[in-house]
Amino acid sequence: MVARNADNVLKLAAELGTAGVEARGFGGDAGSGDSLRKTFGDIHQSLGPTAVLVYNAFGTHQASASELPASQLMADLQVNVLGALVSAQSVIGAMKAARRGTILFTGGGLALEPEPNFASLAVGKAGLRSLAFSLHKELSPFHIHVATVTICGYVQEGTRYSPDKIAEVFFQLHRQPEGSWDREFVYQ
Repeated sequence: MVARNADNVLKLAAELGTAGVEARGFGGDAGSGDSLRKTFGDIHQSLGPTAVLVYNAFGTHQASASELPASQLMADLQVNVLGALVSAQSVIGAMKAARRGTILFTGGGLALEPEPNFASLAVGKAGLRSLAFSLHKELSPFHIHVATVTICGYVQEGTRYSPDKIAEVFFQLHRQPEGSWDREFVYQ
């Protein structure tokens, strides 16, 4: 697991460990390509090559497109798209060498139907969706499954969009047999 706040992710890994789940936490900033490259170097040195990547970071600031400062859009795109690209690039080489791997991105319904007051997130999720589709087409011949889960609702416990239900969708995508890989699951 990677999070900007290393203390929080290390604490979460320890909690999972007490529940019998083997987990490791690493600090890394999804808005900084340099930070992510260093973090993946640390991960690979400590744990070996990555077989499955789930990218679930996002950046957003509530504003309409006509009011959104360009600098804020760029900062959010750093997390929403650049962080996803750098993370994927950090694992692709080893996946190609192994002739297998899974890269999954958490998308959002705003990529399909933007909301005026969430312009930066809508643009970011649309960019992430396009990145996922491009990588899917490029990497499928190398036996690497790339897909996005486009969540068309608010993630909240006790609803259709509970984290456990969404996690099951990610697991199903990961388990799909080669030759019938989906590049997107739209979770409505």
